[in-house]
Amino acid sequence: MSKISDQDKKDWQNFLSKKEKLPNKDLVQSNKKNYKSSEIDLHGFTLDEANNEIEKFIFDSYENGFNKIRIVTGKGLHSNNEKDPYVSKDLSILRYSVPEYIKNNTELMNLITEFKEANIQDGGEGAFYIYLRKKI
Repeated sequence: MSKISDQDKKDWQNFLSKKEKLPNKDLVQSNKKNYKSSEIDLHGFTLDEANNEIEKFIFDSYENGFNKIRIVTGKGLHSNNEKDPYVSKDLSILRYSVPEYIKNNTELMNLITEFKEANIQDGGEGAFYIYLRKKI
């Protein structure tokens, strides 16, 4: 059994005599920004379909006031492009191609403030976040 040190007893007495109040952590507001978010899952889409969907999705999200969107592309582990010798093994996978498409689209980039890889619980390498500007 451990004994309480004299210093701990002294600190405890000082605390009690000052009648300090401890902050309620449940009531303290977080500095985290509240995002209005939306998401799209591109599993099963071809590259052209994914690019068309993502363009519509970003414009719609912006128009509807969303400021954070999550795009799930998958990691390309089950992609059928491995069977086609004429298709690039890296660049045709949606996880690489979709962000590249967005970055090369000036209209879309004018709506975007930041790209960021998704947290592991949101898909990690198989997903990413896009933060949108406020609608003017």
